[in-house]
Amino acid sequence: MTNANELYRYHVWGNDKVLRHLGELPEDILHRELQSVFPSVGETLSHVYVVDNLWLSAMAGDSLEAIRASLPSLQDEVKGASLDTFQARFSEVVDRFHVFFERQPDLEAWSEYPHPRFGPLRARYSDIVQHIVNHGTYHRGNITAMLRQMGFAGVATDYVFYLYSLAR
Repeated sequence: MTNANELYRYHVWGNDKVLRHLGELPEDILHRELQSVFPSVGETLSHVYVVDNLWLSAMAGDSLEAIRASLPSLQDEVKGASLDTFQARFSEVVDRFHVFFERQPDLEAWSEYPHPRFGPLRARYSDIVQHIVNHGTYHRGNITAMLRQMGFAGVATDYVFYLYSLAR
């Protein structure tokens, strides 16, 4: 197992903890609007879901045109989604990541990644996985701040708590 695999497992664990925590809160919490980075917790989850999918497509070698074409469909999949829908969609993308990892066992291999604004990037698969994990961590923090703003506790998803959860 590579460090990238372990970090991705942490990403999945963190997202799952947030989704389970949201299930313990009032149902309307997901789409309650507030002043923050995103207008709601649901919009934040949608963003993480879409970005995870877009980077997976990029790592799989999809063209920039194909990635761009998939964006409206991905956004529609989670627009106004219920918590159950988010859980199902995140589970599906996790399954696709696992298939990718099985097909690309060398996550230290280099690849080119197109970007519409910054141009091509040459990076290792593990670098992109690190970015996906950092991106998710950042937005899980946003969700915690949003929950606190609405008077609810967040949930600890720091990497060290993931390590503790493994009972090493």
